[in-house]
Amino acid sequence: MERRVVVTGLGVISPLGNDINKFWENLVNGVSGVDKITKFDSSGFEVKIAAEVKDFNPEHYKISKKEIRNLDLFSQYALAATEQALNNLEIPSGEKIGVIIGTAIGGLKTTIEQQNILDKKGPDKVNPKTIPKLMSNAASALIAIKYSLEGPNFSVSTACASGAHAIGESCLKIKHGEADLMITGGTEAPIVPIGVAAFTNMRAVTKEYNDQPKKASRPFDLNRSGFVLGEGAGILILEEEQHALKRNAKIYAEIIGYSCNCDAYHLTAPGENGEGAADAMRGALLNSKLNPEQIDYINAHGTSTSLNDRIETLAIKKVFPNAKKIPVSSTKSMTGHLIGAAGGLEAVISILTIINNTIPPTINYEFKDPECDLDYVPNESRKKDVNTVMSNSFGFGGHNAVLVFKRYK
Repeated sequence: MERRVVVTGLGVISPLGNDINKFWENLVNGVSGVDKITKFDSSGFEVKIAAEVKDFNPEHYKISKKEIRNLDLFSQYALAATEQALNNLEIPSGEKIGVIIGTAIGGLKTTIEQQNILDKKGPDKVNPKTIPKLMSNAASALIAIKYSLEGPNFSVSTACASGAHAIGESCLKIKHGEADLMITGGTEAPIVPIGVAAFTNMRAVTKEYNDQPKKASRPFDLNRSGFVLGEGAGILILEEEQHALKRNAKIYAEIIGYSCNCDAYHLTAPGENGEGAADAMRGALLNSKLNPEQIDYINAHGTSTSLNDRIETLAIKKVFPNAKKIPVSSTKSMTGHLIGAAGGLEAVISILTIINNTIPPTINYEFKDPECDLDYVPNESRKKDVNTVMSNSFGFGGHNAVLVFKRYK
């Protein structure tokens, strides 16, 4: 009999709040987490806005002062979101409990800080803990060390699909019997000077809304001009159904589908015909044993770039004969784009949508693009019976990952 995989924990560190309740309240009320950059002086930058995490105190999440000094921010976010997701759960140590965390960039802040020290003070002054702080697998390793988890453990780095890939691969570990419980999701902390400058110069982020930051992220809108850089973490606890039932765990939803592939087209642009994204969605439906008509809501990748939103719309229409009847929203309109953490945060959102029977909106949707002609749930959340949700994540490199969640019965 196939092992069923359920979700028994949720945690967020985000531009809309650092706990599930506040995060969800802001999301369904259409609050934008985008504002002026405060993490550094952006006066000389073309882009002066981002979706920053606010009021984050790692000590609130059992991270000691010593750990704070020795951990890059992306690892701190992952540990904090994991602490929330576990919610005082006593999990057994051992080889059947594992961790897979996605991040696109890892410890970028550490990299830049230590490079500056090298340039100004010489090689002898570089922190000996630089590599452990910046390495992409630090977050997954630190979670395992903190909770003595000896099961499958690695990091995933597939650009903006990293978090979704991590969740999908964790699901497979449980389905195949390699693990009974997995801590998984994505984390990212890219709002540092070189991060903002690099995304700006590759013309990925919008430069046009420095004076109106709340209007900057506008997926599927005719006047979209690039995404807004975000940060944070979204963490899930995945568990084999019987394992969860035996300990009377609260079950939030079931993960029933996962598919991934590659456009094999271009390093930073999606394939023009949308077939890579479409095939990933088809694969997730097949894996879920669902027909297209059985999907109640699609949480779109929806970056607010001209190319992504048009191609994703095309791909959805290729897969879903009833595409115009399915609510499709981009929560990046409020959270900004969390890069490697996006898939993790949006998986949390997908599950909260099922729990609350409420679809979060795409805010800043003002002007219709003739090539983006679906129901994007414009500007206001919508009450609707939601039993199944598809969550799309597409990353630089042509990496596509699609997840399907279902109400648990």
